[in-house]
Formats: sequence, structure tokens, C-alpha cells
Amino acid sequence: MGAKFFVDTNIFVYSFDSSAKKKQRKAKDVIAEALAPNSGIISFQVIQEFLNVATRKFRRPLTVRDSKFYLDRVLFPLCEIFPNESLYATALDITSETQYTFYDSLILAAASAGNCKMLYSEDLCHQRIVRGVTIINPFQ
Repeated sequence: MGAKFFVDTNIFVYSFDSSAKKKQRKAKDVIAEALAPNSGIISFQVIQEFLNVATRKFRRPLTVRDSKFYLDRVLFPLCEIFPNESLYATALDITSETQYTFYDSLILAAASAGNCKMLYSEDLCHQRIVRGVTIINPFQ
């Protein structure tokens, strides 16, 4: 992986999905790499989206205790981007430029704000470059 990268919510979700073993294994590899110093980052949005899915939509939802443990050990150590006016304005510009949804654009704005060269996501166009960030679908 090498350069600093951003990890989208879907990677964290797949890391818990035992029904998709190959994706689960790859997602866990991406997260492990992200936890290495100066490697991967996430934003406040990824934390919010993941905890919402993990506590409500997983086949076996995470308990509050397990959610807090994961937040403390994985999510919060990776979180470098928090909301501010510039982030929202950039997301709106990206939405206008790319036609991505606002929330997808907010992920891209956060990756750009974090000086990431890559965004690992299954949800966006593989190998598209937006604001200097290359979107990579790690499952391809």
C-alpha cells in the first residue's frame, strides 16, 4: 500500500461479514495496514456510519460494550478528520464536479483533507482520481 490512504466505511463493515470470506479477509488486511503508523486514516463520518450499521444492521449486532471496544482500539486511533466549514464546502464542490452523493463527496473531501493518495472503497468508481485521491476498490 505504501502511501497514506483513507478507509471508507464499507471496508469496516466487510471485516465483520463472515458470509463473504474473501472480502472479509481483504478488509481485515486493509484495516491492519491502516493501523500501522502514518498509513491509514478515517473521518468522523466513517465512525458514525460504521457504528450505526454495526449496532443495528449486522446479522448479530455489536453490543454497546463491543462497539466501545472497537471504537477505542480501531476507529478512534484512525480518526484524523473532523467536521469544519471547509470540509463541507469541499464536499459540495466535489458533488458538483463528480455527481457523487453528498455523503460520498464528504468521504472524498476528508481523504483529500487528510492528504491521502488513495481511498479504499467499494462504493465509488475504481481508479477514478478526484482531487488527487485515487479511488481503489480493494475487492477487485
